[in-house]
Amino acid sequence: MADTYDLIVLGSGPGGYVAAIRAAQLGLKTAIVERENLGGICLNWGCIPTKALLRSAEIFHYMQHAKNYGLAAEKISADLDAVVKRSRGVAKQLNQGVTHLMKKNKIAVHMGEGKLTGKGKLSVTDKDGKATELTAKHIILATGARARDLPGTPADGKRIWTYRHAMTPAEMPTKLLVIGSGAIGIEFASFYNDMGAETTVVEMMDRIVPVEDADVSAFLEKSLTKQGMRILTKAGVSDIKVGADGVSVKLKDKAGKETSETFSHVITAIGIVPNTENIGLETLKVETNDRGFLVTDPMCRTNVEGLWAIGDITAPPWLAHKASHEGVIAAEAIAQALGNKDVHPHAMDVRNIPGCTYCHPQVASVGLTEAKAKEAGYEVKVGNFPFIGNGKAIALGEAEGFIKTVFDAKTGELLGAHMVGAEVTELIQGYTVGKTLETTEAELMQTVFPHPTLSEMMHESVLGAYGRALHI
Repeated sequence: MADTYDLIVLGSGPGGYVAAIRAAQLGLKTAIVERENLGGICLNWGCIPTKALLRSAEIFHYMQHAKNYGLAAEKISADLDAVVKRSRGVAKQLNQGVTHLMKKNKIAVHMGEGKLTGKGKLSVTDKDGKATELTAKHIILATGARARDLPGTPADGKRIWTYRHAMTPAEMPTKLLVIGSGAIGIEFASFYNDMGAETTVVEMMDRIVPVEDADVSAFLEKSLTKQGMRILTKAGVSDIKVGADGVSVKLKDKAGKETSETFSHVITAIGIVPNTENIGLETLKVETNDRGFLVTDPMCRTNVEGLWAIGDITAPPWLAHKASHEGVIAAEAIAQALGNKDVHPHAMDVRNIPGCTYCHPQVASVGLTEAKAKEAGYEVKVGNFPFIGNGKAIALGEAEGFIKTVFDAKTGELLGAHMVGAEVTELIQGYTVGKTLETTEAELMQTVFPHPTLSEMMHESVLGAYGRALHI
């Protein structure tokens, strides 16, 4: 006889496990199915362990520049194995934390491959081949995504790496090629460049981090180039040949000129592929788009009644915090559908989802870029305040960067905020709260920001949009 639940969640990443916890809080009998590690890719192989790596690289960077702070650090070196070991330890600690949360919230955990076998039905096959049948009134699909391979040249883990290989390298690259300059590509390029690898980034678009504001892209490219990184935009890679000691490729620059070059390693960061295979979508005729991602409404419902989908298996942005928020939305909507009158789910608004890139310097943003706002028909007011005008930034020795705000000139609505510089991934949440509360320039101008802090630049940027900046 099948185990019966109110809700089954397939996948335990930041979307899946959060959905399960919220459902359990609302009194639903909940199960979660995971084929590998609780916490999914983000916790075990993505967001968290990469930040641990980047923190080590950041400390190494500061040690190399100790004299800028009146300090001396001699004979410093990096132990890549130790850096990776620390990163894996961080991931393990958080994996254990998720295991604890499942027990605390009385969520049944089924380890194995999950597959839809019918409406409200899911089969779980464990590592020994034993199948367990589960049934539920509702099922949330949260199976995530994986790195997209280069056409004709799949990652081998030796010379051609995805993010997963780059997190546990067998050796330190000497000459590294990173293909793709989105958040993943730029973060690994920044890490390995700081650790001493000769690093080249190739981007087919006309600028790096192309989803960011154009001013941020230009500043970041200049900063990374100053750090010794080579960046090729409007460029392509072809004729990739993997050898025992390296990878030979043909690089085509923006002028169309081709050159042959050999690298010790290549990291591919050209996007993701949803994990939709072998989970039984065809059984229920679940709707997907032309790239294989599941189609959902703003409440995370698929076209099949009682079947929901969240996270990287659905539409972008493909971010862990977006997945978690969708998990809460779906869990609350399910509880409401099951008769809970005290819960009031809200639809997802992707305009209020911040994005963060943890390179050096950091990048963070929320809402519309200046160009996108103008394309949408807005008349805009734009404020821009540099780090060099902020006392705390100068005291920290982090005077490079800026904060840019974009407002609707007619209503004062905050349309977007864009940052590059030290700790901006922490600062961006201030503007995200503002956007969620539908704030205008007036409230932001009247807000008192503490001194001395980096956050004062947020205030100055708002003031600057209206010709009232005080410190520039």
